[in-house]
Amino acid sequence: MFSKSKINNPITKPDTAAAASAAPINKPAAEFKPAAPKAKPPASILSSDLQIMGNLKTTGDIQVEGRVDGDIRAHLLTIGEGATVKGEIIADDVVVNGHVIGRLRGLKVRLTSTAQVEGDIIHKTIAIESGAHFEGSVQRQDDPLNPGSAQKAAASAAPKD
Repeated sequence: MFSKSKINNPITKPDTAAAASAAPINKPAAEFKPAAPKAKPPASILSSDLQIMGNLKTTGDIQVEGRVDGDIRAHLLTIGEGATVKGEIIADDVVVNGHVIGRLRGLKVRLTSTAQVEGDIIHKTIAIESGAHFEGSVQRQDDPLNPGSAQKAAASAAPKD
């Protein structure tokens, strides 16, 4: 029923013995190996003894346990209980367990019971657990990651002369 494939065997001319010992006429094509899907790398962890002064930008995930004085842009951002971030945060998913001072933009924002946020939150969906401390305003937008979307919406809603 099954037989060994002859794809990798060289093709020879059957008419002469000399041709049989010569190099193959047709070389087999290199085997196609589809690229395996890349595994998602683990989150980059900024340890509790690390203090960063500057902006961070990644398409991956970040877990902050230390202090960041600067803006952060990431896919998933988790701010640990003892962590402090001073600056603007823009991420698809944001989980705040620690202290944030600055504007927070995210598709999904979650403030846990240990969160302390001082600044505005612009979100698509938000969850605030009991015990979280929050000072600022909350605004829902369909596209919170785009800073210009609020200005465009306000401009289109404004009456024209």
